[in-house]
Amino acid sequence: MHAIIETGGKQYRVAPGDVIRVEKLAGDIGSEVELPVKAAFKEGGDLVSGKVTGTIVGADRAAKILVFKFKRKKQYKKTIGHRQSYTDVKIGDVLV
Repeated sequence: MHAIIETGGKQYRVAPGDVIRVEKLAGDIGSEVELPVKAAFKEGGDLVSGKVTGTIVGADRAAKILVFKFKRKKQYKKTIGHRQSYTDVKIGDVLV
């Protein structure tokens, strides 16, 4: 059984036991979260409705990405960095 969930503006295909990295979610490590389901599928490929529960197992920030902007002939240069926050979620059950 697997499902397609949507969080943080992205969609993920998940099955019970998977650990996925999603955009930052509110909650502490060890807390339960319920993720919105777009579609859930049984073993035969049948489309069913359901819900997905998961546990937050970690939260951190990704590696720094450097952004460099410039305009030629104008002496304009700007360097900034960005670190995106993320949450690791372990998928518990896909309930039908």
